[in-house]
Amino acid sequence: MTGPGDPVPDRALDRALGSVIGSAVGDALGAPFEFGPEGAFSARFPRAGHGGEMCGGGGWDPGEATDDTQMAVLTAESLLECGGLELPDVFGRFRRWAAAEPKDIGLQTEAVLTSGDPWDLAAALHFRTNQRAAGNGALMRAAPSGVYFARQGREATMAAARRLSALTHGDRAAWEGTAVLHESIRVALSGADPLAALPATLAAVHPGHRARYATVLSPDWHPDHATEFNGAVWPCLGSAVWALRTTSSYEDAVRAAIDLGGDTDTVAAVTGALAGAVHGLGAVPERWTGALHVPLPGFGGRTLRTPDLTELTRRLWIGQEPPAPRPTAP
Repeated sequence: MTGPGDPVPDRALDRALGSVIGSAVGDALGAPFEFGPEGAFSARFPRAGHGGEMCGGGGWDPGEATDDTQMAVLTAESLLECGGLELPDVFGRFRRWAAAEPKDIGLQTEAVLTSGDPWDLAAALHFRTNQRAAGNGALMRAAPSGVYFARQGREATMAAARRLSALTHGDRAAWEGTAVLHESIRVALSGADPLAALPATLAAVHPGHRARYATVLSPDWHPDHATEFNGAVWPCLGSAVWALRTTSSYEDAVRAAIDLGGDTDTVAAVTGALAGAVHGLGAVPERWTGALHVPLPGFGGRTLRTPDLTELTRRLWIGQEPPAPRPTAP
C-alpha cells in the first residue's frame, strides 16, 4: 500500500527503466565523440529533436553501446541469477568478458581483470603497485545495481556500490563516487530530488573523501573547474550532476554531457543514469532507444536490445517487491 507522498509503482518502474536504458543510450550516443573537442555533438546536431544523432563512428556502429553498458548488463545478470550480490560471480563474468577482447576496455579495468589474481585481491594488488585507480570505470556500470539495491535504503545501496567498485578499482575514491551515484538513483526512484538530497548523501560519504566530492557536486561547480581529465571519477560524477542541474530534460542533459568532450561515452552514461531516473523512460527519445544494442563479447554472441534491457530492468525492480500477504484462514 502506498501512502501520501509515496511514488506510484508504475512511475517508479518508469524511472528505473529510465535509469538503466537512459544510461545505455547516453553511452551509445557519446561513444562516437570520445576524446573529441568540446561542442562536437551540438556542432553536428545543432537542433534538439531533429534526429540522426545515433550516428556511429570511431569504430562504433549506430546505437552500439560500449564497455560501460556491457559491464552494467553483466552486473545485472549476476544479481538476478545469483539472487543478490555474489562478488566472485560478478568478477568471473567480467573476466570472461575481458578475455573475449571487447572493442573497448579501460586500462585500469583490463589490468585487474587480466592479472590472474584472485577476485578479492586483484584490484587491491594493482592499486598497491600503481597507486592509480580513481578512474570512472566503476561509476559507468552502476545504473542496474543502483536500481537493484534502491529498495534496501541508503546504507545498503551505498555499501553495495563500494563492494562492486572494489572489484576493479582499489582506490576508495572510486568506491565513494559510485556510492553517491547509487544513492542519487535511489532518491530519484523514490520520486524525490537527488540534487536536494546531496547534502545528506555527502554526509554518508567516507570522511576522507567527503570534501573533494562536496566540491565537484556543489551548485557553483562547473566542468571547466575540473583539475583532472573527466575519465577520473570526481569530474565524471561532477559533470553528470552539473548536466542534470543545468537542464530540464533527459535529452538536454545528455547533449550537455557529450558536448563537454573527453570521455564522452562514460560522462553521458552516468548523466543518462541520473537524468533517466529523474525524468523516466518516457523522456528518453524513441529514435534513440530504437537503435540501441549491447553486444556481449564472451557470452555466445548475444546482443541485447531495448526490449531485453526493459525486461532486465523490470526484473531488477519488480522482482524485489515484497510478496503479497497470504490470506488468513477464516
